[in-house]
Amino acid sequence: MTLPCAAARLQFHADFTLDDACRRVPYYAALGISHLYASPLSTARKGSTHGYDVTDHAVVNPELGGEAALHRLVDALRQHGMGLILDIVPNHMATHASNAWWWDVWENGLASPYAEWFDIDWAPADPALHNKILAPFLGHPYGQALAEGHLKLVHEDGRYRLDVYGNPYPIAPGTLPMADTHDAVLASHNPETPEGREALHALIERQHYRLAWWKCAPEEINWRRFFEVSELVGVRVEDPEVFDAVHALTLRLYSEGLIDGVRIDHVDGLADPIAYCARLRAALDARMDARPAALPRTPAWLLIEKILAHDETLDDRWRVHGTTGYDFMAQVGALLHDPHGEPALTALWERLSGDNRAVMTVWRDARELMLQRHFPVERNATVNALHAIARSSTATRDYSREALQRALWELLLAFPVYRTYVDDAGRAGGDVERFNAILARARTRMADEHDGDDRPLLDVLAAWLGGDAPGSVTDPAQRLLRQKAIRRFQQLTPPLAAKSLEDTTFYQYGRLLSVNDVGSDPDVFALEPEAFHAHSAERAAHAPQAMLTTATHDHKRGEDVRARLAVLSEMPVRWRETVLRWFERHDGASDRDGISGGDRYMLYQTLIGAWPLDLTADDPEGLKAFGDRVAQWQLKSVREAKLRSSWISPDESYEKSCQRLLDRLLTTEGADSPASDLAVFVREIAAAGAINSLAQTVLRLTSPGIPDNYQGTEFWDFSLVDPDNRRPVDFEAREAGLKALQDGSVSNAILLRDWHDGRIKQAVWFRILQLRRAQPEIFEHGRYVPLHAEGTHSRHVLAFARVHDGETVIVVVPRLAAAGIDHAAPEGVVPAIDPDFWGDTTIALPQNLAGTALTDIVNGCDRHVAADGVVPVANLLADWPVAVLTRAR
Repeated sequence: MTLPCAAARLQFHADFTLDDACRRVPYYAALGISHLYASPLSTARKGSTHGYDVTDHAVVNPELGGEAALHRLVDALRQHGMGLILDIVPNHMATHASNAWWWDVWENGLASPYAEWFDIDWAPADPALHNKILAPFLGHPYGQALAEGHLKLVHEDGRYRLDVYGNPYPIAPGTLPMADTHDAVLASHNPETPEGREALHALIERQHYRLAWWKCAPEEINWRRFFEVSELVGVRVEDPEVFDAVHALTLRLYSEGLIDGVRIDHVDGLADPIAYCARLRAALDARMDARPAALPRTPAWLLIEKILAHDETLDDRWRVHGTTGYDFMAQVGALLHDPHGEPALTALWERLSGDNRAVMTVWRDARELMLQRHFPVERNATVNALHAIARSSTATRDYSREALQRALWELLLAFPVYRTYVDDAGRAGGDVERFNAILARARTRMADEHDGDDRPLLDVLAAWLGGDAPGSVTDPAQRLLRQKAIRRFQQLTPPLAAKSLEDTTFYQYGRLLSVNDVGSDPDVFALEPEAFHAHSAERAAHAPQAMLTTATHDHKRGEDVRARLAVLSEMPVRWRETVLRWFERHDGASDRDGISGGDRYMLYQTLIGAWPLDLTADDPEGLKAFGDRVAQWQLKSVREAKLRSSWISPDESYEKSCQRLLDRLLTTEGADSPASDLAVFVREIAAAGAINSLAQTVLRLTSPGIPDNYQGTEFWDFSLVDPDNRRPVDFEAREAGLKALQDGSVSNAILLRDWHDGRIKQAVWFRILQLRRAQPEIFEHGRYVPLHAEGTHSRHVLAFARVHDGETVIVVVPRLAAAGIDHAAPEGVVPAIDPDFWGDTTIALPQNLAGTALTDIVNGCDRHVAADGVVPVANLLADWPVAVLTRAR
């Protein structure tokens, strides 16, 4: 297969296997998808619903059907001219007994052949952990767990094991006397007697792991985790032997022609992401000629899951096609927000929440919390590495550990991106300018809030952390110290960024939840068309094969939830009046329950954003099902915010109060019930939200890049954060909708009239994907040309051309057009804009199209361009809310 035309992401698990996907291949082929894009297929923990908790990199997960089922799926794909992209997880594995590598390390410690495969500090500051692994998996403090019998010695399958809360742990060879019978050994270690507990404790102390309460992990763990998830251990894939073992299956599947590309999960967690990508690219390229003769000799599509800041791009060192599209998701979302609404929405948030902090202050406070309470081990390890450098030279040995810690603290607080990419050549590219800006911010804060004595240390740290090329350091010991400090620093900043922003700030600061999602910058509320054009032109020039997405398995809320909530930025006064009335009318009891105004306000936004289009206020079963979904989000929201409850210290009383509020708001009692009020307001904004969704869909399908369809989102996607965004997909409804489009049994008028069922969105997908397949060159290589709009409502439309080899595709979508919807239309409110709304607004098309007949492939209408090349927007969007035009043939 060549590069994808469009990809469709599928989440595989025991209830949706590779054989289940086989049955959907004809549907996706007919829709126009060229490649399925699979969640991780390696063996994961039993029952995993996502596959990122890998236990065996070398085996296709038997729960998904194993390798035989993978062959069946690929055979079906090839029969339809399609391919497969594989999501891989090189950064971490599950800390589970079924992980043979990890089990062997638990059992044999440093003697294990895998002892250096995981990122373990075998000589940490705590001598109790020398040559041991902290195992922070106990549900109670160790002494209590031991006394209450949660730790037991058992004999199973001819071997002794520890049973820890029902989970097996190995017994190291030679640590258990074997002279007695099994019954005698077990009796002598019986935790029900004082003597047995003492013997059991002594046995546990002789193991290569130290059992500990799970709450010890942030401050005592001596191995790198995925973020702060102790169930996932970091893998040292920078080691060539580990790289080969982790990628053996992936590379074999590529050689055999079963996969056509790779998506790299959490690339920023790796020690050297750029070097890793180069190694993987070389390994894939080396196997290209071994692929089946029927497949073209084109490089594998290689993508990285990476969060880019709004002003950050991948430089030329990266040997990848691009990112998985969180940057596009943020850009297109910001385009649909009205910057004029920001001040009023900010004031409303501050009034309702009682929190007057700016969003960047909330983020900074969250970073301090993460550094202090959630990542102290990682922070201290970085400080220790820096202190070792200081002590290695007479010129710097008087830099104290505490002074270095203070300087590092300020540097980390000022760090605006996930990480830098320093190698032996030092800091390069955009990292140089970015790091200088970080230093300036840190200096300013230290001058404003401290006595300033530590400021010179910032320059020292800047040099040690990559300003001076480590490779130029002549002393090998000194060079190793620099490399270790750089690695520690660069593997600390990604989890710090993610947990402080996505998993704290975005749950604390709820001015408008549609801007709080993966990839979003908290300081970017809205984006004007000129800025969107600039981002698109940049992508066309430097990453034309990057992925474009607006929904993922990681999103906080579905693409159509965000699109609907964005409408509130266009009507902040109306929204303020509405929500203040709701606060007073429906949830006054919340004050007595002590629920914060911020949590109440975010709940209202979630309810109106995710409200299903077919849900009515007199449907108790439907309201109950919706409430169950929102309750999952609400529990996660209050715990991730870490203000009134948290995962570490949940406040069940507060959480129950929040649940009671949710139940009250979804009551069906009376015509003026809360549910009735919510439903009425949703009807008021839903059509405008649908227009935003269709515009977002068109931009994803036509902008520079390769569009991704997260499973089922060709229909409306009103999902919330996981696990809600992993619910089963109704493929039968989607297949029926596509069949009607193919055989012409459904007209555009019906699609518009029945827009609630989602087929109108599917029609946009289908028709544009047919165009992409018919004219692939224009989307793969075409220039991106912004088109200029003039007139009364010029800021409410975005238009551009894709141009290649004499061919042109014109894209026109509305934005901020809620005021243009006719709410008094006799046929009912539909996602269409009254032509009168546009007035004198026009778009100037490229001169080569002047006087040309064009066909709008989205709705089939013909348009004739005037001799001067200027077209009224009212004509382009008269019959349909979006337009994609090509030269009539």
